Amino acid sequence: MASSSSSFLHFFPTKTSLQTREDRENFPFQYKKHHYSFPSQNKINQAKLYSSGLQLQCSPLEHSLTTSTMCNLTVESPLMDKEEAPLKIAIVGFGNFGQFIAQGLKRQGHQVMATSRSDYTDYCKLNGFHFFRSMDAMCEEKPDIFLICSSILSTENIVRTIPFHKLKPDTIFVDVLSVKQFPKNLFLEVLPPEFGIVCAHPMFGPESGKEGWAGLPFVYDRVRVFSDSPQDLNCQRFLNIFENEGCRMVEMSCEEHDRHAAGSQFITHTIGRILSQLNLESTPINTKGYETLLKLTENTVSDSFDLYYGLFMYNVNATEQIDNLDRAFETVKQKLFGRLHDILRKQIVERVPLPVEVNAENRRKKNSISAPSFLPNAEEMHIRDIASFAVPGEVIPNSKAQAPGIR
Repeated sequence: MASSSSSFLHFFPTKTSLQTREDRENFPFQYKKHHYSFPSQNKINQAKLYSSGLQLQCSPLEHSLTTSTMCNLTVESPLMDKEEAPLKIAIVGFGNFGQFIAQGLKRQGHQVMATSRSDYTDYCKLNGFHFFRSMDAMCEEKPDIFLICSSILSTENIVRTIPFHKLKPDTIFVDVLSVKQFPKNLFLEVLPPEFGIVCAHPMFGPESGKEGWAGLPFVYDRVRVFSDSPQDLNCQRFLNIFENEGCRMVEMSCEEHDRHAAGSQFITHTIGRILSQLNLESTPINTKGYETLLKLTENTVSDSFDLYYGLFMYNVNATEQIDNLDRAFETVKQKLFGRLHDILRKQIVERVPLPVEVNAENRRKKNSISAPSFLPNAEEMHIRDIASFAVPGEVIPNSKAQAPGIR
């Protein structure tokens, strides 16, 4: 370095992955990291420094370094030019969704390992994944990312059985559940404080993403990731997987996600479940709207009821949406029956004729009908639970008879 200053720069290997956050914060002052602004042509890529196992450190004397001195600085490391090693990503819960996500991870060149209650050894062999029959064995592989793809209902039991002591201290835990506040609070409560936490939700699945992930939203919240560290680098590399697949990346807090999800995803599943109870069938005269309803029903019932229950039980906003839906349905019914009641009252009580043109033939038929033509007979009205609308009896021409109870 061409400089007459007594200042100096030095590099030394770090073992960040073997240190806790408390250890790093208790380093002597001269080993604290300081940031400098380098000219663009000589800027040091800190991410590559971290990935190479080297970290730029400055002693207190270095504060006198000038920009011109820094311009002459060159850094060489045999590790920096090497291609980045693939992330080691462990998946817990290797059902349909876990397998679907694993395919995307593999397309981006990363190493995927998995464990699950069911045995997917054959599937993993065919698809280039490594399947472990036990959680302990997978944790001994020291994955960079620990991806939770279990059901909402089983997540807490699974997380509490993970042997954290077998993992690297800078491991990043990521969940892809359809609710976000629940896993966020669970991770903050259970995980060691140096572990990273990212709560994510791919807003698509094996059906909607079968033609590719381009344009599909991927929601994420970096709940706890230590900046300017190997953990930070691995987090960004993980998120880049979905960005490189074409996803529309949406950074959003867990709380905001759950508010939106209750009004969209949960309502969609609820309407689909209601429609499934009607046993709707395709007809020769389907409209586009009806086709959409049939498809909605098919998509929602293909998911387990446990998933739907999880969307309700583990989202604090879901109950409010159920109440809103119930009130909305009652409002629509009141509008329908309110209008029907007005028409019936005019016909039965006020004897107002139907607002349609009646030809001679209809007049002749009308004389032989004792009740308005739009009303069913009394028996049918009783069956339909609208018997309160009484069918008028015959009109007595010389009405000397008095109504019952009048003397």
